[in-house]
Parts: sequence; C-alpha cells; structure tokens
Amino acid sequence: MPQVLEFKLPDLGEGLTEAEIVRWLVAVGDVVEIDQPVVEVETAKAMVEVPCPYGGVVTARFGEEGTELPVGAPLITVAVGSGTMPEPEPAETSSGSGNVLVGYGTDHSRPARRRRVRPAGTAQAAAPSAPAAVAAPAAVTPAAPVAVGPVAVISPLVRKLARDNGLDLRALHGSGPEGLILRADVEAALASASTAVAAAPAAVAVAEAPRPAAQGERIPLKGLRGVVAEKLSRSRREIPEATCWVDADATELMAARAAMNAVDGPKISVLALLARICTAALAKYPELNSTVDLAANEIVRLPAVHLGFAAQTGRGLMVPVVRDAQDRSPESLSAEFARLTELARAGKLAPSDLTGGTFTLNNYGVFGVDGSTPIINHPEAAMLGVGRIIPKPWVHQGELAVRKVVQLSLTFDHRVCDGGTAGGFLRYVADCVENPAVLLRSL
Repeated sequence: MPQVLEFKLPDLGEGLTEAEIVRWLVAVGDVVEIDQPVVEVETAKAMVEVPCPYGGVVTARFGEEGTELPVGAPLITVAVGSGTMPEPEPAETSSGSGNVLVGYGTDHSRPARRRRVRPAGTAQAAAPSAPAAVAAPAAVTPAAPVAVGPVAVISPLVRKLARDNGLDLRALHGSGPEGLILRADVEAALASASTAVAAAPAAVAVAEAPRPAAQGERIPLKGLRGVVAEKLSRSRREIPEATCWVDADATELMAARAAMNAVDGPKISVLALLARICTAALAKYPELNSTVDLAANEIVRLPAVHLGFAAQTGRGLMVPVVRDAQDRSPESLSAEFARLTELARAGKLAPSDLTGGTFTLNNYGVFGVDGSTPIINHPEAAMLGVGRIIPKPWVHQGELAVRKVVQLSLTFDHRVCDGGTAGGFLRYVADCVENPAVLLRSL
C-alpha cells in the first residue's frame, strides 16, 4: 500500500514566517522525484523554488497561486512506496534531502541548518489546523475563527504588533488559510480603529455620510515591496541622517581601468574599483562601518565590510551583499558583483544574499542622474552614492579642460560620527578617484 506523506512549507530562515505561492510546478497526479522543485514562492526577501523531500505521486495541493501561507502549513501530499516508486529515507536521515529550500540544505556549499523540534503535545497550539486538501486547483475557503481556544495566528511579529497596540486578536477574522490572522489583518484593524477615533466628534451624535473609496489602481504593499517600504520608513524614523557631496575628476580612474582591462584576464568594472576605494576608506574611517544598538544604547563598530550594492531587477530594487569585501581584489569584486546581479535578475538570490550588509554602495549614475540623497539601508550607518561619469568643463592644472567628472555623495548616520569624519571619508574617496595612486598607500 502506498503511504501518503504531507510536505509542509519549510522554515525559510532569516526570520521569515510566511510566503506567497507564485507558481505551481507540479499538478495533482504528477510523479515527482526526491528534491524536485514543486512550487515557486515569494518571500519578503527573495523568490525561491521549494523542493519536495519525497518521491512519489502528487495526490493533493494546498492553496492557489497568490495565496499566502505560513511556515508549517501543508503544501502538497505525496503517495510514496509500493505502487509508485521506492520510498525515500526519512527526511531527518536521508543524505542531502529534507524540508529545505533551493540554496539551503541540499547545497553542501552552505552550512547545514538544524531543525527545530516542538515539545510533545504543543503542535496543535502552536499552529493553525491544516486547510482541506484539494484534488484539483480550487480556492481555499477560510474557516470562521472561534471565540475561544488558541488564536489563529502563527507569526510572533503579528502577536507582538497586536499586543503593543492593545488589540484583541480573538475579535479578528483572519484572511489567511483556515482563518489564519496575517499581519495585514492586524494593520487593517488598527487603521480602522484609528480612523474611527479620529472621525468621531467629541459631543456630536450626528453620523457623517460615508466617503467614497479613493479611485485608482491598488497595489498591495506585500512581499519584497512591503519589506522595502517598512525598512525605509524605519530608517527615516530612527536614523538622524545627513548628506554631504563633492564633484571629482574621474579621468585618471577611467584611464587606470582602461589600462587594467588592456591586459589578458577578466575585465574589471568601475563599480569594483569604487568598491575597493570604499573598503580602503572604511579602514581609515571605521566609524562608518558600524550600527547602532538602541537596546544597549551603544555604537557597534563592525570588524568586516559586507558591502551591499543596489541592483535594479524586474521585481524592483534589491541590495545583494558581497561578504568580506575588504579582503577582495578588484578582479574578485567584479566577479562577485556580476554573479550576484545575475542571480538577482533571475530571482534566484537566497535570503542570506540580501542580509547582513554593513555599508552600501549605490551607483545611481546608471539611471542617468548626477546626484541623490538616498535613505540609509537600515541598520547600516552610511551609504556612498555615485552619479554618472560624464565629460564636463573642469579646471585642470590651471587651465580649462574637458574632463570626466562624477558627483559623489555620502549619506551617514549622525549618531555614529560628526561631519568631520564624514567629510574626511568622502574627501579620501574623491582623492582616490582623482588620483588612483593614492589608493596604493592603503594596499
């Protein structure tokens, strides 16, 4: 007799608690192999393919494309064993398999992740009941929440948001599977309560006529866009940022790059040269490679430079991170920038590729603009912006000449340093751009 096994949405790591189904890669009745991707999901940080740890016949799918599921919710059921194909070893002991994402456990280049085990008797209280399986694509109908018993919410962030604002979760009807309460439900309830308080006159009982809903296209702030919006808003709320800028003559830097690329070997990008200059500048001004720990009321200076860089993709702006950039050569930086950019545009970055940055390099010159005052990538303390490099009139050696000029801007957290440090950092970067030989003293 075949054994029917249930595969649940695995722990996505990086604190992620839910994901949206983007595209099913299998249908009911399909035969799948061990570790074959069965669904493509979008988390708040990346789009990933989820492989199934079982081999057999798909007997049911849970949720339609566009449905948001919490970690631990059923994805599919698979009939394995006699009558289908040899049953795989259990996920806990099989080699290279288990409830993992592409780019995590089955990739032996990444460290193995420990599985979290719930104490016996707590599974029902810790997660909502599984939604009914569908034998063919069909909409998932949420069940009405009960007034007693466990609250239908799995995310600790959702519970904290409700607790901090004095909201009773038992009064809400969740929009997720089986009535699961999502963050959007809590935010909508808080917004509704705030509107009601603001609109109610102090001593007037006359009801106002309802206002018509705003017209126009509505785009949900969820997934990557939602995370970006929240992160930028938090940055503006918490960080007292300031910006300084300077124009620099990049003619010599461009000539040095042309000379490097004239010899045999991999080509070196302008971004890689600027990154190498940044790591040298951060070695001189380590205040800018830091973060602020509000809980401890301390500035934490970080030992390594994990350099984020802005990459425009079909899903929006992403900031992949180059680890230990201070130890890389321009050639190595060029290769890593190219690799991460390709993964970003293909939607195949792992969440770990988008987190942990300590300083960001933002080349907005690719958009044809000269300057910008960007928002710091929280919880970092600074960002260097680079405008387009274009011919401009410039006084060179006492005479007016046409030179390749670039505008450099530094946005920094005024809590970690004052203007003297920020100006010193930016001036050093500009000096290296104008005369790359200055960088040799730091190598």
